Amino acid sequence: MAVRQRTTRRPSAARSSRGPSVPLSHVGARGEARMVDVGEKATTRRSAIARGLVTIGAVAARAVRADDVAKGNVLEVARLAGIQGAKRTAELIPLCHPLAVDHIAVDCRLVGRTIRIEARVSIEARTGVEMEALTAVSVAALTIYDMLKAVEKGIEIGPIHLLEKRGGRSGVYRREPRTGAPGPDASRSGAPRSGAPRRGTTR
Repeated sequence: MAVRQRTTRRPSAARSSRGPSVPLSHVGARGEARMVDVGEKATTRRSAIARGLVTIGAVAARAVRADDVAKGNVLEVARLAGIQGAKRTAELIPLCHPLAVDHIAVDCRLVGRTIRIEARVSIEARTGVEMEALTAVSVAALTIYDMLKAVEKGIEIGPIHLLEKRGGRSGVYRREPRTGAPGPDASRSGAPRSGAPRRGTTR
């Protein structure tokens, strides 16, 4: 009786229904995880913007708006946590390169019952800062949960996404808006926010 020999497909590329396979830079020829060697890449100006939402209940929203939370100012603590998280990205994500970023700005604002988080990171380096921006938003969101968990347990985190990246061989990426999605740029007059500067200003 013939025995069919099984073969193992190497996970070296991601297949997409929209086009050909895309090589995965963090996967070696034998399928092992690896850190990408960026030594031969050019040093260029790179930046990334990430955004995320945290949805809270009416009671928690009133507490944030009135700055009446036992642990302190929720939006400001979350902003500082996001900055700290971006600086320590390589300690959290195994294959990220340790980077000395040039600038990190995190903004947190309450709009209705949603806290909108935006992180901007920039650097002059051989690799990008997308992960630093995404980590900043994620850590800020988790901090908001920690600050408010005594008030509400049903807090919802997400979505979190990369909005834009610039620099490097791949150039500019900007996320296309999705039809029917809530506008992350919409704001409400008088909405509480963290101490990050508004777009177009410097600190």
